[in-house]
Amino acid sequence: MTIDEIPGLRTEINRRSALPLYMQMKQALMEQIESGSWKPGERIPGDVELCKLFGVSRTVVRQALKDMAYEGLVMREKGRGTFVAEPKISSKSLVHSLAGFYEDMVEHGLEPVADVLEQAMIPATAKIADRLDIEVMTPVIKLVRLRYVQEEPIVLVTSYLPYDICRALVNADLTHQSLYAFLETKCGLQVASGYRKIDAVVANEYEAKLLRIEVGAPLLRLDSVSYLKDGSPLEYFHGLFRSDRAYFEVEIDRIREARGESSV
Repeated sequence: MTIDEIPGLRTEINRRSALPLYMQMKQALMEQIESGSWKPGERIPGDVELCKLFGVSRTVVRQALKDMAYEGLVMREKGRGTFVAEPKISSKSLVHSLAGFYEDMVEHGLEPVADVLEQAMIPATAKIADRLDIEVMTPVIKLVRLRYVQEEPIVLVTSYLPYDICRALVNADLTHQSLYAFLETKCGLQVASGYRKIDAVVANEYEAKLLRIEVGAPLLRLDSVSYLKDGSPLEYFHGLFRSDRAYFEVEIDRIREARGESSV
């Protein structure tokens, strides 16, 4: 893309404005993306071109693009340039309902695929035993899956389930099927309630390699315990979501709150 091939790009910089130069430039670039002028996967002008277009230093350009990369708007690829990122995936149902990741993505018209990294019976550690309300060293099934959407890794999920109530899970093929659907149809186990907590963490070297992000990149961590109808824990899991590719939505209903009900 050359300088003459950027219709609609607003390049005016107000040097008297209290708004930093990089923020003004960032807003102009964001307008191109939000308007659809620059499509997902499209390469945007390089640093040198942007310096000429906006009449600013490379420091300003790099700060603007760095901010946009952290917000998941663009992807910086060493030696190749900067590209418009794919839109983030909403995980609305995953937070305030009992749907799993598979069901949530299917609801959005997407087809998730899992790369099963580990699937074995192990003795429960103190933390796992506490979450599942069992004795330490009790056999549990550990399931580690890297979940893909549109051939891109989105979340790394680690699950623990009591072995005694779902032994068939040890040999189940979960590449293209929902864990919850398997538990319901093959083991007669249905999730009735759950507790979910969300916080922010940064990717370590192992997580970054699997999720194809930089070490230290921000992740959204979802920590959860799901329960059967009788109140006994069925699954403890924690999922690490790429914050540049996913976000969570929560519905708030003032009428339900007034009644003392919760939508989460």
